[in-house]
Amino acid sequence: MSNKNFDVVIYGASGFTGKLVAEYMHKQYGQDESISWAIAGRSKEKLTAVKEAIGISHDVPLLIVDSNNESSIADMAQQTKCVLTTVGPYQLYGLNIIKQCAMHGTDYVDLCGEPGWMHEMINEYSAQAQETGSRIVFSCGFDSIPFDLGVYFLQKEVISQHGKPALNIRGRVRAMNGEFSGGTAASLGATMASLKKKPELFEVLANPFALSNGYVGPEQPRDNKPLFDEKLETWVAPFFMAPINTKNIHRSNALMGHMYGENFCYNEMWIQGSGEEGKAAADFVSKMNPLADAPEPGKGPSRESIENGNYDVLFCADLDDGSVMHASVKGDLDPGYGSTSKMIAESAICLIKECSNLDGGIYTPAPSMGENLIARLEANAGLEFNLEN
Repeated sequence: MSNKNFDVVIYGASGFTGKLVAEYMHKQYGQDESISWAIAGRSKEKLTAVKEAIGISHDVPLLIVDSNNESSIADMAQQTKCVLTTVGPYQLYGLNIIKQCAMHGTDYVDLCGEPGWMHEMINEYSAQAQETGSRIVFSCGFDSIPFDLGVYFLQKEVISQHGKPALNIRGRVRAMNGEFSGGTAASLGATMASLKKKPELFEVLANPFALSNGYVGPEQPRDNKPLFDEKLETWVAPFFMAPINTKNIHRSNALMGHMYGENFCYNEMWIQGSGEEGKAAADFVSKMNPLADAPEPGKGPSRESIENGNYDVLFCADLDDGSVMHASVKGDLDPGYGSTSKMIAESAICLIKECSNLDGGIYTPAPSMGENLIARLEANAGLEFNLEN
């Protein structure tokens, strides 16, 4: 890839999230001469407006690229080491980008939380990506980096201290303050529409091992109804992102040769509190649609809302002797926009700068970038990974 003009091209930079990514790249790496980047999208006028609004240097090129124009996508893929795309739903706008990146040995990162489409792309393009050296990494935002890397971080500690992994980890969202992404809502809508045309996707969506390259592990703990977590002494409710995070975590385990064990179990829920009040809250959350008030794609919360947001996820490793090891992942901004924009930018840079030994293929964050990405996120992106008592 030495003949590439750019390290990273941000595709969709005139959209709400894409603009946040471009702003982060400008602030964090605008003066770093070792990183070359460009922004891309359909409209030259909108891209120019983004550059002017943020104050991005005139030296940062803009590329006119349309997801429906395969030749323009091919041109972008041939010019850059990594395509960073925020343009979703990916099942509507991502196919040609995956195709061209896999064809031209170009790395790719996205914010995808659409398991049906991911399943199709893994089956369709894994072999070609392996052949050309293209490293394709799905889900490099709030879904699923804090969860995928949180489990990875904790299991590394468990193995270090006990010589073997924990066969059960409980993910527990302690806090999440911020508005839900309009792109997430649009992706859910696109998935529901695709089920009418492809009813076989129901099986993919229901299977926690749907992305695990054919491996099927043990029956997983139920996470679709409120329950009382006896070890934490709190009521927990279903967490709306668990269906994608769980699949990604099991895929990571499979890609790492079952580092967590072949009988690994994981479930992910949202802490609501103890007593009758906690039970009532868990019942309420289980019946609500968390995406009902999400903004339209391309729109998002105010800057104040983004900067006042945060999240805190607890991971509990249940050990053979009955004890529990805890770790947490915390983020300093709104999860769906502010923190996500930093996570995907750091993922792209990590992939091209620190993962030269990674073979081509389709990955999740943990097996592709692991400790390197954790270090970058802690140093630059406002995330904290900690062991807890």
